[in-house]
Amino acid sequence: MHVIVLGAGIVGMASAYALARDGHAVTVVDRASGVGLEASFANGGQLSYSYVAPLAGPAVPKSIPGYLLRADSPLRFAPAADPHQWRWILRFLAACTEAQSRLTTRRLLALGSLSRRALHAAVDEHGPALDFAYARNGKLVVYSTPEGFESARAQMAYQRELGCEQQAVDADGCVAIEPALATLRPRLTGGIYTPSEEVGDCHRLCESLRRILEAAPTPATFRLGTTALNLRLEQGRVTGLDTDQGVIEADAVVLAAGVGSTRFARGAGLDLPIYPLKGYSVSAPMLDPAKAPKVSITDSARRIVYAPIGGDLRAAGIADLVGLDAAIHPRRLDLVARETRAAFPGAADYDRIRPWSGLRPATPTGAPLLGPTPVPGLWLNTGHGALGFTLAMGSARVVADLMAGRTPEIPVDGFLV
Repeated sequence: MHVIVLGAGIVGMASAYALARDGHAVTVVDRASGVGLEASFANGGQLSYSYVAPLAGPAVPKSIPGYLLRADSPLRFAPAADPHQWRWILRFLAACTEAQSRLTTRRLLALGSLSRRALHAAVDEHGPALDFAYARNGKLVVYSTPEGFESARAQMAYQRELGCEQQAVDADGCVAIEPALATLRPRLTGGIYTPSEEVGDCHRLCESLRRILEAAPTPATFRLGTTALNLRLEQGRVTGLDTDQGVIEADAVVLAAGVGSTRFARGAGLDLPIYPLKGYSVSAPMLDPAKAPKVSITDSARRIVYAPIGGDLRAAGIADLVGLDAAIHPRRLDLVARETRAAFPGAADYDRIRPWSGLRPATPTGAPLLGPTPVPGLWLNTGHGALGFTLAMGSARVVADLMAGRTPEIPVDGFLV
């Protein structure tokens, strides 16, 4: 079967990899000139399989007013005369319950576990060919208030029931695990440490997967620099894509185009509950590795993640609900850069920061949309929010299994349209 994968970010590339291994002829289409150049290019770099608490949680609604009133808030909201935006917000608020948060956590943990197994299998099989600054370095989420730490301990206890191996440590324990946190020690209350978490360069993984796919016995085709115009429909079935470079016919199309997936789905009569959460990152060359974190760090109070990726210190964060505006806004970028300098002074060359911003495709609950749609020939692998890198390999396996008529390794309730 010939399958078009629309989108060459990490979710699209993982989809192409899984489908090609099943024997499908695969064509990857993306408007960018290369792979992994948009939301996958400079994300936080954390592979956070065991710490997947969804953004929609019971504590969120009461926190929103405080966030919106702060000049340095990690959350920014630009209201628009856009019914889709307001529907998404209402559905997000409706998902901010204890029951929904636990249900989504359980589903994401299962998908995360599958994704870890899939990535490990690929690393074992391809070895140095998967060159993406991969390291199994652990992750530490730090908290600055007793209330936040207690909530995290409750979440940890729930995740432990589901098989996660984590430990709660006090502020001194945080610094013992990661000495580079000494500067932040005065405001730390405690942290949750997950030794099994990992880190990598998402963009480089996309490039590695492309090389593997092009060297396969049946090479995948890459139509990069090609703008998809709309899905091609014949008698109610998707039969390919109309592009600025002509028609590409196929037996099936997998929408893995991130926030762009909504536009193409709408052309087939589907209204996907996906809205962009704009994020920023800064990457700076390491100057003194002793002053930089060796484990991945998430600062819960500041909503910023830090990761050592190759020879860089990467910091990423912020969630801006500003529609499809992907431009870098200096004040928001400066917020991430200032926090990074303050947290790890002297660790990196902050005069050589490389900035980035990207639009992360989020669903109200935090669970991605995977599998078939009511429209024959149209498949989904989108809506991963900030967990695209983490969940990509597992999501691709689910979609490939469903397309082949196999029962996926995990329950798919909550992921299907």
